[in-house]
Amino acid sequence: MEAKQLAPEIRAELFTLDKSTADTVARHLVAAGELLDSDPEAALAHAQAARTRSGRIAAIREAVGIAAYFCGDWAQALAEFRAARRMGSKSQLLPLIADCERGVGRPEKAIELARGPEAAELTGDDADEMRIVAAGARIDLGQLDQALALLSSPLPDPSRTGSTAARLFYAYADTLLALGRSDDAVQWFVHAARADLEGVTDAEDRIDELAPGEPAPAEQD
Repeated sequence: MEAKQLAPEIRAELFTLDKSTADTVARHLVAAGELLDSDPEAALAHAQAARTRSGRIAAIREAVGIAAYFCGDWAQALAEFRAARRMGSKSQLLPLIADCERGVGRPEKAIELARGPEAAELTGDDADEMRIVAAGARIDLGQLDQALALLSSPLPDPSRTGSTAARLFYAYADTLLALGRSDDAVQWFVHAARADLEGVTDAEDRIDELAPGEPAPAEQD
């Protein structure tokens, strides 16, 4: 791992550190990013090592939060995301913060955040991520109809691709299934599988489980 592998905008946040410390911190952050999917516990250890050397930089606290989130340590992730925001993080952390509130058993707080003025300003994938979180919080409370209303207002565009679109379609399909609308659910699992270019969902497995004869989604160009 080399410091130069770190994104330039994050490296810029390390300018207050001496060169040796900045290099060490940068290498820890690069390692954390590389290990996030394959070994989140190791990623968290690297991010925490970076925090030990400098805990007053937003990008470092955000890195710890993301690694903790991937590990399912919602309380630690929540604390780190809040710290990163206080330090001026430029990332859109609100959906992650709301999801952490769900994780620590406060779905009502997640819904409150999703209905707030900051959430109303979200656009694109950030807005969709918040819809997914808010719908999940409604499901946590047993409010399936409200969850479906959130996910279908507006109705997802099945022509979209990418990880956020795939997760949105998947959440919509799962909610339809929970409401007993299995045929509609299968169709949206198909949309999710087609959109999922990075393999972030198990939509294809769900299709096989619910409709074994359903044709595999066409490959994207």
